Amino acid sequence: MKPLNHQLTALPTTIFTRMSALAQEHGAINLGQGFPDTEGPADMIDAACDALRDDRNQYAPLTGLPELRAAVAASNARFYGLEIDPAREVIVTSGATEALASCLMAVLNPGDEVVLIEPLYDTYLPMVQMLGCTARCVRLVPPNWDLPRYTLAAAFGPRTKAIMLNSPMNPTGKVFTPDELAFIAGLLRQHGAYAICDEVYEHLTFDGQVHVPLMTLPGMREHCLRIGSAGKTFSLTGWKIGYITAPASLAPTVAKAHQNIAFASAPNLQRAVAHGLSNDESYFASLADALGRQRDILAEGLRACRFEVLPCSGTYFVVADFAPLGFSGSDLAFCEHITRDAGVTAIPVSAFYAPDSADDAPTTLIRFAFCKRPDVLRDAVTRLTRHFAGT
Repeated sequence: MKPLNHQLTALPTTIFTRMSALAQEHGAINLGQGFPDTEGPADMIDAACDALRDDRNQYAPLTGLPELRAAVAASNARFYGLEIDPAREVIVTSGATEALASCLMAVLNPGDEVVLIEPLYDTYLPMVQMLGCTARCVRLVPPNWDLPRYTLAAAFGPRTKAIMLNSPMNPTGKVFTPDELAFIAGLLRQHGAYAICDEVYEHLTFDGQVHVPLMTLPGMREHCLRIGSAGKTFSLTGWKIGYITAPASLAPTVAKAHQNIAFASAPNLQRAVAHGLSNDESYFASLADALGRQRDILAEGLRACRFEVLPCSGTYFVVADFAPLGFSGSDLAFCEHITRDAGVTAIPVSAFYAPDSADDAPTTLIRFAFCKRPDVLRDAVTRLTRHFAGT
């Protein structure tokens, strides 16, 4: 038989699958994968159930139900002052990952270059490579995840078509500052490039940090494709409803990509998400406040165990440095160790770097997910405290 796709067959089993299996084997508390362990808003679930019985269960329109597109446009205006045409500038997708793929397919041709910022969400690099493009990776500098501006500027060149910008950022918890965004905007204007803006954690920021979409900066409206996620905004990750805000000049091509990947998503879930996006500001603030308290439970417990906890201004994740504990192995070995011997699972941060350069990635950083119930986080801290008390 002739060989299968060489890029896909070369991909290893994801670190999330590997560590989750190990967690299950050892009965560990799994703080590796980033999904909540509670249900989303009851009124949204009720709305989804009601919508199943309203005799509108056939294919939704290609770009999404009108009520959801209108709700996305209204949310853009309410939170960011962006005036969006719901009929021409919003596309509903089967989750944010499909949104990323559709945006990349729309702007890239084989041979183009894409700037990626490490550490990065693990699907970015394979997507870029499978489209026949080259990734130019730029590394943020821990512990504060500073943006190396000279290096970023050097990564842009004549073949640069786009940058993928994740803010608030997985796995670092970084929220890019207005000054950093302005620098990126300058590079996009200089090179005529696009930005695929992964903003799925847009409402999950802490300590007074405010998410600023790159699209809101002067001159950036035509450069940016902005991606949101009902899964992250409403703690309903299994629904897989994402949405793209794009300028009218780009949206038709993005829609063609979406047409050839998924075409449409479940109409009852779309109607429920439209309902959720109409919530008043108190819902979004309370979600962020609750997650901020969960972050603090975990971060304080990790510090008590002698981890160095890196700054975290948003997302579901906090990064910790285990170097003060004196463990001599790799970050993967440490994650395996605490899964087996302490009963708590995390993810090695080296997994969020390009494989061909991961050898010189940080070696003592691990990522914990704090989007779990407070009692689960306290149990995890208790297990880690008990384990490291004798080390």
